[in-house]
Amino acid sequence: MAASMVQSGEDAFRKIFKFYKRRNPPPDFSDVIDFSRGEPSDKVVAVKLEPGAVSDVEAARVGLQPVRNWKAFSLQGYPGFIFIPNPFLLGSQPFWVRQCLKIYTQKPNVCNLDMHMSASDTQDIWGKSIHGLSFPPSAKREAKTLLERLRWVTLGYHYNWDTKTYSANHYTPFPAELHLLSVQITAACGFPRFISEAGILNYYRSDSSLGIHVDESELDHSRPLLSLSFGQSAIFLLGGTCRQDPPTAMYMHSGDVMVLSGQSRLLYHAVPRIVPAPQGCASLDMNSHSLDSTLQEHTVLEPVSDQDWAVCSKYIQSSRVNVTIRQVLGPGQNFPETFSTSHPRNEGDQTVERGLADGAFLKRKRSNSCDCVDTVQT
Repeated sequence: MAASMVQSGEDAFRKIFKFYKRRNPPPDFSDVIDFSRGEPSDKVVAVKLEPGAVSDVEAARVGLQPVRNWKAFSLQGYPGFIFIPNPFLLGSQPFWVRQCLKIYTQKPNVCNLDMHMSASDTQDIWGKSIHGLSFPPSAKREAKTLLERLRWVTLGYHYNWDTKTYSANHYTPFPAELHLLSVQITAACGFPRFISEAGILNYYRSDSSLGIHVDESELDHSRPLLSLSFGQSAIFLLGGTCRQDPPTAMYMHSGDVMVLSGQSRLLYHAVPRIVPAPQGCASLDMNSHSLDSTLQEHTVLEPVSDQDWAVCSKYIQSSRVNVTIRQVLGPGQNFPETFSTSHPRNEGDQTVERGLADGAFLKRKRSNSCDCVDTVQT
């Protein structure tokens, strides 16, 4: 339905983006691909992963099922695109939701609220939001909590939204457990030795969207871009190398994983709409936050307390969190050097020292790269 509306020579991507974003009349979702059904079609093709690259113990350590149990798909005409419907073990997603809301929002990580609030005001976003998110749905509140006003957080190399660049002197340690999760997923997809150097977390409310863009600010495009989705579902559009290429629409549900690599690494994409999670989605069940006792001994995941999960579940009942993890520098690459400085860089279980430029930037040609939730700030 959506693709048939596009005429030759138009900005096809923008037209389909507006089609799915519109509220009245609501769009027809019949053309949206749902990978969770697990059925190959004329567009959807199965992808063979590498189960031997990740042991069952390594997978369980970060809350993932054995790789042999994962289903993975790609799309005709999109080489390098891999979609894995929810490979997480039951009870493990709440830990990652809690990390995104309570841990990764803390300083020294950077968020959109820093642009118009003092560092002391954004020091404890979680703690300052608990009371407001504890109100019942019918209760009236004077203002949104800081968590509800949160739109993005950056990790590792902090992305500069004004210059569309990463900077060697704007770096904080990347979360070790999130790096470990990224390493297991990328290894199973055929990308060993992936190094998590930058992360962008986007926080979507029900009326949020993500504009049309290409992620190209990283210096090495041979390394994949990893995307994780938690909470409510979304319509994701994946297009071509120019905006005249009509995009393919697909659902992203809680726990779903996308890997953009190869030719698909530099394609236009966007999120025009947040949609309710499917009914009966176990990952959003308030009773699914307890880890299996057999997993707790060797996992990096920590049990989520009832108090924490009450806040998390209240938030994700109407919101979605997306995490994208990127490797900025390829093997042997450095930032352009003007002054010499260094910091440790995680590479598996090793620590690698790199000479980095103090204040040097990676400059890329396009101005619309990277992810930023497009929504009215309140």
